[in-house]
Amino acid sequence: MRPEPSLPAGGFPWRELFILVIGSFMAILDGSIVNVAIPKLMAIFGVSTDEIQWVMTAYLLTSGVVIPVSGYLGDVFGYRRLYILTLGFFTLGSLLCALAWSNTSLVVARVIQAVGGGMIIPVSMGMIFRIVPREKTGMAMGLWGISAMMAPTIGPTLGGYLVDNLSWHMIFLINIPIGVVGMFLAAVFLKETPLLRTRFDLIGSVLAGAGSFALLLALSEGQDKGWTSQYIVTLLLSAFFLFVLFVVWELGEEEPMLDVRMLKNPVFAFSLLITAVVTIGLFGGLFLIPVFLQGLLGYTAMQTGLLMMPAALTSGLLMPVSGRLYDRLGARPLALVGLAVVVYTTWELHRLDLDVSYGWLQMMLVLRSAGMGLAMMPVSTAGIDALPRHLSGRASSINNLVRQVSASLGIAFLTYVMTKRQALHYAWYQEGFSWSSVVALPALETIKQLLGLPTDTAMAVVSIAAQRQAVAVAIGDCFVVSALMVALALPLTFFLGGKGDVPHRREAGQVPAGFEG
Repeated sequence: MRPEPSLPAGGFPWRELFILVIGSFMAILDGSIVNVAIPKLMAIFGVSTDEIQWVMTAYLLTSGVVIPVSGYLGDVFGYRRLYILTLGFFTLGSLLCALAWSNTSLVVARVIQAVGGGMIIPVSMGMIFRIVPREKTGMAMGLWGISAMMAPTIGPTLGGYLVDNLSWHMIFLINIPIGVVGMFLAAVFLKETPLLRTRFDLIGSVLAGAGSFALLLALSEGQDKGWTSQYIVTLLLSAFFLFVLFVVWELGEEEPMLDVRMLKNPVFAFSLLITAVVTIGLFGGLFLIPVFLQGLLGYTAMQTGLLMMPAALTSGLLMPVSGRLYDRLGARPLALVGLAVVVYTTWELHRLDLDVSYGWLQMMLVLRSAGMGLAMMPVSTAGIDALPRHLSGRASSINNLVRQVSASLGIAFLTYVMTKRQALHYAWYQEGFSWSSVVALPALETIKQLLGLPTDTAMAVVSIAAQRQAVAVAIGDCFVVSALMVALALPLTFFLGGKGDVPHRREAGQVPAGFEG
């Protein structure tokens, strides 16, 4: 086994942690802030929905390709050096995005931006486990996790303001001063991590990158192309066999890029499984609430962000608290309580309708975020903490790849559920408002007379109202599915560490049970 890298002496590395949070917050914020500008970009560049979608898809696919190799690059070239480089790529890509003159040039710039943005999160996470003593990793990850929980909600609010009041260019230009300051601070104050001499696993990198690319592309286009279409089925089968070949190859490598033998550690394996299941359910919620508020209630992006802001603040404030509690209690009790709250509040959201109370919805989202803030970071931290320190970078890469794929899968899956349930509910409503319906006929006649509408127009008004109600009920059905998904993770939390399994309480230098590396 490789020796553990030496850890810094002294107190808690507040300054270094702040520098790492800068990059992570900027990278995560960019994903949600760009979504707001999509309609504006379509009008400016004169492109269709299918063409503009590549602004998002190109970033997603590139991130999926570079995430698996980020842990290896950090081990070989140093996490400080790689962090500065990733910030540089992200900042350069942001500048090129702001200078884009067409949809094609914007897509190319987004690819450059994603090379850095895709690596920033696993690299910063991996570095935290290198520079923070084990007894303080929970607190450190809780503070770092503020960016992961708050940025997706702040993005639409900030993006809506910039697009409405300034220019779409500003959603990219805002990254440049932050990126430059982050690179300067990292160069001055961060210390380089120990380097590992290892051979580059080219075949493993190609297999992992190609598999991630095929899977993410299938998930992003499945709804439009059709899940049973030859194109999507071919992508899914290709991804499956590429990942199988990747696992077989890595098991035979002396110096693998991502050591799949890490999954022999039960805590790490169950941590990934919980992360995958919960992310599928939770990201669907992050997608569904804006659809409900903007598509059905007519909220602007900024109004939607303001409604969701208290939930983001709650989650962000609880992250350091959950980190501190993790250092004392372990992950199991926090994950169990937090996920139970998420299950309850997500289930309650199935009551959404077109007359929903603003205060009730905001309260449910706040409580839901409180559960997320309490549970999610301890789950991830416990898995990575259960491994030897020198594997933390590779483990962070796997963790982030699982999150990215699960988020895409969750959005694709719940979009499919919403579409099917909407069609089903609308068909039920349609049966009740035809002119041949004895029950609906008086109501239709009343609408026709009150509004002074011809027969066909009165029917169209009722039909539109039925469609809106069908979408609202379908979104409620999706929250039922999301709650059930998160509930599946509850029994898995018992496989995480409890109070007696907090890493710094184990014998120094002991390799966790279940791992032989």
